[in-house]
Amino acid sequence: MSPRQSSLAIGLIVAVAMLALMLGLLVGAKPLSIETVIAVLLAPDGKIESILVWTLRLPRSLTAAAGGAGLAVSGYVLQTLTRNPLADPGITGVTAGAVAPIVCCFVFVPLISPGYYPFIGLAGGLAAASVTFWVSRGGQGRPLQLALGGVSISLFLGAITTYVLLLTGPQSASLLFWLSGGFQGRTWSHLFYMLPWTIAGVAGALALRRVIGMFKLSDHAAAAMGLQLGLWKPLILILAVIPVAGVAPVAGPVAFVGLAAPHIARLLKPRGTGWEIGLSAALGALIVTAADVMARSIAIPRELPVGIITALIGGPVFIYLVQRGRLNLAGETR
Repeated sequence: MSPRQSSLAIGLIVAVAMLALMLGLLVGAKPLSIETVIAVLLAPDGKIESILVWTLRLPRSLTAAAGGAGLAVSGYVLQTLTRNPLADPGITGVTAGAVAPIVCCFVFVPLISPGYYPFIGLAGGLAAASVTFWVSRGGQGRPLQLALGGVSISLFLGAITTYVLLLTGPQSASLLFWLSGGFQGRTWSHLFYMLPWTIAGVAGALALRRVIGMFKLSDHAAAAMGLQLGLWKPLILILAVIPVAGVAPVAGPVAFVGLAAPHIARLLKPRGTGWEIGLSAALGALIVTAADVMARSIAIPRELPVGIITALIGGPVFIYLVQRGRLNLAGETR
């Protein structure tokens, strides 16, 4: 696609995401009409409809969109860094590495302020990703090596998390729902808590799009073009983990977004790394926002974890891409 077509595609996806966000304001245990929602958005009056929209549903939908954009960009950066189509925050162990220490701190060190959880998640995610990349020969091994290494790390950390959950007693129910991935009860404070990390990840990826694009080449080719691999690989890895560190404390692990969104973006064949990043972010926001709407509308008045819905959406998409032979070992979509 030309830059103009890429920008139109991003605009269209963002418009659809906005429609999904608007739909999220309508559905729930107490459905609202579109006229009521528009009136409340333009003139909040403090009544129950205004509280539902401004206090409960709008911040929740915005948080879902921001989280989806951050996870999608994280997956894109990881896939490009490793030149591996199977790389994403979940499969590389980044998500499990971010979640496990947060759960341990919540249970064993409750005096730690939640404001430090993103930094704890960042450290845990980087440690898990480093071990996974070491197992897969610095991320340059076969996709199977990366997948096996990431799954092994995730299972190990998942076992630790499960053991800690068994020690929590009555707190385990809320932690289990959080570990399924979801945005129930998320407020403006959660959005503002997550937003700096998501913005840092997306803006950082766009700012370093040329460096990230050079990782599509072989290490030898990138080094021949003047790229200092010893400097940029760790920095790009940190950049990939930053959005996960912000999303995990708020929403828990949300599956498949970082895996599926970048591949769907590549199917549109945008011209340039920057456009691929933008499309991935827009698609991630759309997928998670739509999944959040489905999670709270399928079984009203109960809610399903968003992580289940994103897995149901992303899993078949990824299987379709694999079966159609649209994934190659270079991490690109044909």
